[in-house]
Amino acid sequence: PSLPEYFVVPSSLADQDLKLYSYSFIGRRMPLWSWNHPNGSALVRMANIKDVLQQRRIDQRICNAITRSHPLRSDVYKSDLDKCLPSIQEIQAAHIKLKQLCVNEPFEETEEKWLSSLENTRWLEYIR
Repeated sequence: PSLPEYFVVPSSLADQDLKLYSYSFIGRRMPLWSWNHPNGSALVRMANIKDVLQQRRIDQRICNAITRSHPLRSDVYKSDLDKCLPSIQEIQAAHIKLKQLCVNEPFEETEEKWLSSLENTRWLEYIR
């Protein structure tokens, strides 16, 4: 119910393969083509694959299909965002700290303290 109504699927990836692969992704979260650039670059979000033994095969099949869909046949660059981005819980905690700071700490009275408190929320770091 939380997935979009339509999907962009590389033509070299058969629908039955994608349906079969969907069972391997955590929460059946199939790869989603999220953004496209006129030069052929694309941003594809993909959940983790549950079965470590199947992970390499499925990952390779999907990446090959994406490469074949690129006008210049450029290789896929993968980045594990779980390792370099904060979790949703960390973002929510930072937002709560920011709200508390804005309500409870008047800026005019303690500018230096307020700015360091703002930095300690990590909100600006996360939204950057």
